Amino acid sequence: MSTPDKILESILEQATKNLNTPVISDPAIRFRVEYVCRLVSNRACARLLMACLLAKIDRPDVDPRKPYTAIGDPDAFSGRSYDEKFITRFIYENRLPLNSTTAFLTPAFRNLDKPLTTDLELVGRPRRVYKETLQLLDDVYQSKITAEELLTEVIRILLLMRQENEARIHSLLAGFSSDDSLPLSSEEIVSLIEQHLKCKNSSRLPVLIVAAAYNAIGKKLGEYVLPLQSHNAADQQTGSLGDVEICLENDSHVVTVYEMKTKQVTIDDINRALEKIASAKNRIHNYIFITTDVVSDEVKSYAAGCYEKTYGTEIAVLDCIGFLRHFLHFFHRSRAAFLDAYQYLVLNEPDSAVSRPLKEVFLALRQSAEADRE
Repeated sequence: MSTPDKILESILEQATKNLNTPVISDPAIRFRVEYVCRLVSNRACARLLMACLLAKIDRPDVDPRKPYTAIGDPDAFSGRSYDEKFITRFIYENRLPLNSTTAFLTPAFRNLDKPLTTDLELVGRPRRVYKETLQLLDDVYQSKITAEELLTEVIRILLLMRQENEARIHSLLAGFSSDDSLPLSSEEIVSLIEQHLKCKNSSRLPVLIVAAAYNAIGKKLGEYVLPLQSHNAADQQTGSLGDVEICLENDSHVVTVYEMKTKQVTIDDINRALEKIASAKNRIHNYIFITTDVVSDEVKSYAAGCYEKTYGTEIAVLDCIGFLRHFLHFFHRSRAAFLDAYQYLVLNEPDSAVSRPLKEVFLALRQSAEADRE
């Protein structure tokens, strides 16, 4: 008997072989699945579909509209289990343009105890994507299409999207100037990054800015960055002290912690940092807040007064662009290395952390900035 992993492998092979040929003949169903899969603003519905369809193929007796054991019916199942155990790894291994976390934790699909029937009103945007998703599940239930056919079509479209995304990135990369051209100045790089930060859904970027800075000059400092945690993982879940953790060379003890904020840092934020510092197994030398908002004098003063309280740990609150500007001028000869390191991190983040449009915007901004140098 095929396992869910084997089922996915088989369907992936079939979708790859027929990448440019739709599996579904019914135009209405084909249009519906295309819409759900290609909607960039909502990736949860496509992922939920994959989990429900995989369950139906693995266990033909289940109702694909009942992915909640709380329903209590014999034909109900745990869609979240299929999602987390099988879909997560499949998405990651094949670099599919979907969220890295389960669809069953999104507000519309969380904690339900009723079937996902077409008359169910789910709260989310856009409303149409939820209606189309429920209709696709009903199409399978009504035997208008098999679960295997629909899942194959979903994966085929996602593979096409991956191919299209990669082609756009390669096209933008090909437009960069030659290596022998004059590199961007520190202030030009600051301007470029500042424009990128102003884009929509850019909350992950300050983390990448700080990490790129250490990746560019870490060897000179004798320090290195620990692997970044997922953008939506809480520090309590991961055991991390902050968003970016710095260690000394040949040592695994964290000595500098960066915590990123897209709003003003408050005294309460600093007090929580003091609790982390007190509970740390090893002494933290610096705990630095990086914010994209203004820094009040009251907060600066309170942070400065924490040195004696912590017996030697410095707490500082810096604005993101100010940090970047000082870094680039202080390590002026490493400015090109920083920009390359930042680009690498941006392009290699999951799309759920740094969206595909945000990646493309950065490349377009850099291409334009470097073209102006010629």
